[in-house]
Amino acid sequence: MRGKVFTLLVAAALFSTLSAVGVAAKEKGQGKEVINENDPAYRLFQLLDATRAGKLTDFFVIADLYKNPQNPQDELQRIVRVEYDKNHAFGKLVLYSRSVAKMDPVQMSTYSPKQIYEFAESDMEKFTKTDPGPFGGKGDVYFHITDIGALSTAPITPEVQQAYDTLLTRYILPALGKK
Repeated sequence: MRGKVFTLLVAAALFSTLSAVGVAAKEKGQGKEVINENDPAYRLFQLLDATRAGKLTDFFVIADLYKNPQNPQDELQRIVRVEYDKNHAFGKLVLYSRSVAKMDPVQMSTYSPKQIYEFAESDMEKFTKTDPGPFGGKGDVYFHITDIGALSTAPITPEVQQAYDTLLTRYILPALGKK
């Protein structure tokens, strides 16, 4: 009898725990995460879904100038390749970033952004975004070039988040709006 009571108590405790976990999971699934409509990734996803059937390949943007970390007197020009596919479960949006020496206006008008990107040869950074929302959410990955010249995963810091937001708001969204 004692064994039956103990078994019933364990079963009741286990059932109670599993029920609570199930209810919490159900509530979490029903309570969809609220996305800010001003979020740059959300705006980009919406724009590409509406105007490009949810797919964008090999779109190139000349972005910002920044100081060369190895030689602060020199400036580098960032060029970004954008790829988007709404049907991907992971990595719907991927930004590849490369750098070249600062270009003069004649060079900028002579070469296309794609030619400049290909001239740079290797990626310096890669941002992979799965869902709209701030960069750094579930499924988001940041890669940065290492000392040996290979891309490796790196922490998503506030600086990385700011760089990502800047690329979207100052360069990618405006460039797509012009096309």
